[in-house]
Amino acid sequence: MKKIVYIIFISLISQHAYSAGSDSSDDSKLNYYDDAKKLVKRAGKLEKKEKTDKAKKLYSQAFKKLEKAYSSDKKNPDILNYMGYTSRKIGNFEQAEKFYLTGLSLKPDHNGINEYLGELYVQTNRIDKANERLDVLKNCNCEEYKELELIIKTRGVKVY
Repeated sequence: MKKIVYIIFISLISQHAYSAGSDSSDDSKLNYYDDAKKLVKRAGKLEKKEKTDKAKKLYSQAFKKLEKAYSSDKKNPDILNYMGYTSRKIGNFEQAEKFYLTGLSLKPDHNGINEYLGELYVQTNRIDKANERLDVLKNCNCEEYKELELIIKTRGVKVY
């Protein structure tokens, strides 16, 4: 009887270990996205230390992981938000805008995308469009509104 219980126990453990080690598309998608977020965080720390070249390399690596995540989840506005963010951080404003707008087509009230798109508009001297993003955020009672408002104000432009 002990042998049977032992065999069943080993069998269950080995099946669990095999399934835990398998690479389902959901797991890999999540891992790519999570890995990219970690790279973005590290890049941000490097930027604060004015190590911009190293930061840009990490943003580029993050973007590659986000592309993989996006290939299996095209309906996730958070992935598109990070794709826009990393593109903007490496200076590809046109590409960043496309990702942000695609994300907003999925979720028009996404606070992060609206803030970052507003920041992109400030960077590209389209303050009227930045104020439009701020207007979308005005009732959210969120940090994204305050941050975008400050960025617009520090550019010496009237905020509506």
